[in-house]
Amino acid sequence: MIVSGTIRKMQTELQETVQYYMVFRDEFVHANQLLDHHITIKHVANECLNCGLDKKIWRQGFCYDCFSSIPQAGDWIMKPELSRAHLDEEDRDLEYEKKVQLKPHIVYLANSSNIKVGVTRQTQIPTRWIDQGAHEAVAILEAPNRYLAGITEVALKEKVADKTNWRKMLTNDIEDVDLLRFRESVLDLIPEEAREFILPVKEETHIHFPVLQYPKKVSSVNLSKTPEHSGKLIGIKGQYFIFESGKVMNIRSHEGFVVDLKVD
Repeated sequence: MIVSGTIRKMQTELQETVQYYMVFRDEFVHANQLLDHHITIKHVANECLNCGLDKKIWRQGFCYDCFSSIPQAGDWIMKPELSRAHLDEEDRDLEYEKKVQLKPHIVYLANSSNIKVGVTRQTQIPTRWIDQGAHEAVAILEAPNRYLAGITEVALKEKVADKTNWRKMLTNDIEDVDLLRFRESVLDLIPEEAREFILPVKEETHIHFPVLQYPKKVSSVNLSKTPEHSGKLIGIKGQYFIFESGKVMNIRSHEGFVVDLKVD
């Protein structure tokens, strides 16, 4: 089987084991069915996810010109505390920024390799946790806009990391932590203006990923440097393919790459 298309973030379903789908323009691949098969991924072109042109991908699936200008790549995307739509202040496109920033946002704790704090739109739960490879996660508060969620995240960074150790996550070198107890220990750090949005305590969400075997060491596949990679797929976690060789491919970092996917 050979499928051709532009890589985008895999779509997911939270079931007993997470289900993954690679969605292309005219078809999709149920990625779980690729497990225990030898696959080849070959980079053949680029397609900016905004303008659609065959230009070098800069970041987030966009070419440099689009990344530098479109609201979907504004600084507030990665740094929610920079959001200004609640003040009626424009960054790149106020209409778009209001549509995204003025929606309910969740501040959460997720355990992927270690406990981290994060922010995402309420509609992206549990997708965001799956994408980060978290085996457990719990919400802390639901803010009415991205700014309040962002300043809460910044405050919690005093005690909690905001990055995932992807190597530990992909080798399953994870900490066993009482996430609910840890949640209680950080509530005092929440800014006064956001405290009214703290959520009642709920059970944490547990997530199981389709991994046949975890490697002991991992190294990255980079199709921009080596345009073709082959190997037996033994797992999918977060947005990564895990190969038997210990090679791992970050699907998110290859968004906008047009590839031929061959399954033996």
